[in-house]
Amino acid sequence: MKKTTSTIVLLSIILLVSVGFNLLNLWKSHRIETNIKSAEKLFNIDFTQAERDSLKDDVVDAIEKYKMIHSYDIPNNLAPALVFSPVPVHYNPNFASSESNFEIPKSVSIPENIEELAFFTVAELSHLIKTKQISSESLTKMYIERLKRYDSELHCVITLLEERAMDQARAMDAEIGMGKYRGPLHGIPFGVKDLLALEGYPFTYGSPIYKDQIAEITSPVIGKLQDAGAVLVAKLSLGELAWGDVWFAGKTRNPWNTDMGSSGSSAGSASATAAGLVPFAIGSETWGSIVSPSTVCGVTGLRPTFGRVSRTGAMALSWSMDKIGPLCRTAQDCAIVIDAIAGTDGIDPTLKDMPTNIDFKADVRNLRVGYAKSYFDEDYGFKTNDSIALQVIMAMGIELIPVELPEHLPMDALSIILDVEAAAAFSNLTLSNMDDMMVRQGKVAWPNFFRKARFIPAVEYLQANRIRTDLISELEKLFEKVDVIVTPSFGGNQLLMTNLSGHPALAVPTGFSSSNLPTSITLLGNWYREDQILLLGKAYQDKTQWYRETPDGFTP
Repeated sequence: MKKTTSTIVLLSIILLVSVGFNLLNLWKSHRIETNIKSAEKLFNIDFTQAERDSLKDDVVDAIEKYKMIHSYDIPNNLAPALVFSPVPVHYNPNFASSESNFEIPKSVSIPENIEELAFFTVAELSHLIKTKQISSESLTKMYIERLKRYDSELHCVITLLEERAMDQARAMDAEIGMGKYRGPLHGIPFGVKDLLALEGYPFTYGSPIYKDQIAEITSPVIGKLQDAGAVLVAKLSLGELAWGDVWFAGKTRNPWNTDMGSSGSSAGSASATAAGLVPFAIGSETWGSIVSPSTVCGVTGLRPTFGRVSRTGAMALSWSMDKIGPLCRTAQDCAIVIDAIAGTDGIDPTLKDMPTNIDFKADVRNLRVGYAKSYFDEDYGFKTNDSIALQVIMAMGIELIPVELPEHLPMDALSIILDVEAAAAFSNLTLSNMDDMMVRQGKVAWPNFFRKARFIPAVEYLQANRIRTDLISELEKLFEKVDVIVTPSFGGNQLLMTNLSGHPALAVPTGFSSSNLPTSITLLGNWYREDQILLLGKAYQDKTQWYRETPDGFTP
């Protein structure tokens, strides 16, 4: 009897376990089906019940694959095995020559007060050093003293490189003494946005998460500038992970109104240059991070062609959109700097070794200049100054040709390209919840954008890039008609368009608003034709001289 009872109990347990197991599987199956239905709504697709049933096992399998990817250590400097180039294979820049002529001034003399040099251009300082009217050591010391004096007000310096810089400056002076002159950047101090690596020094990305990170290499951009004789004095602030002007030590300020931020993400590069703490600085742009702070701080910023300047040793945000470029006083200075940093590095696969072809003796009237008519026709904040800028350009003997940028394309949707690439670049922050350590939180901040990107399907990311191909084609046709396009700096979707298409841009100061804040206009150029926008930019600045204006409180 006991044996029979035990058998019945055992069979009952087996039956219950079996039923329970089946119920668990049914519950799991139902949950997966529910998740698939939810995903369909998120991704704007609609499957039949039979299609969902077929998907269930594959979804479970995919989740396991995601776990395997998540467990693999992927550092920020590991790029995808996909190389983007916006430049069509058949494109020919049609350079007139490969020689560069910067038209360095020859009649510059040193002022009685050395600190007045803080607002001289790179070209002017270059002449003073070459003619031994001032030493690199004296110039570097002056800028370092200004960096120390004003950083507490501007919050633009992350790492001051005083001892290293003074050693470099003395070495440059010694070379000149021996008759060795490296070129127009010889002995000129500069700063870099702290997303560029300098071996043995902090490499912070502007974030408390990376505050103690030490660079293991020196970026080729810094290396090329040092080879040209330039003296690195400081690593400058950037908005955390290249967004805005807020970083782990506060907000970088605008020298024209220190109650306001300097915009970003090349926040410190723009602020320090505008305040005369460095004669030029290196920044970066993914979607406005050179153009915007250059505008706000009243400096001249050059965003080069995608593939023009090395990104090796730079923090990656978007592998198909990131670009490194200079922020200076003038287009002439930008030309000198881009000539030094352009070219291949043997590592970054996006780079092409194209000549810079800068010739400031060329006749600006030979340029075919278009203007984005519908943007200028709108009512917007810079309209008055932009209209005056167009009149100045026409007064040079240039006929402005009306053009329209392809606003009919779904531009807002293409912003998911940046979202996906940025979320991938910093995936570990999302998975580990280290994003909670970031300074900026909330809906409109990186942590939420990184999370949001997890819900962008890979298919839609690729579809957006296919539309991007159409965008590139449309802009290629536009530049068959003109060499340069003048546009409001924040007109329509041009900033997103041209960052996606990889075209170069030059933001040029145009005066001041009614609240005494700087304004700018942007010159767009064809791929690798920075020379043409720089030529027009210099001609405009020779006429207007806005770059001579200096912010109160920072002028000697």
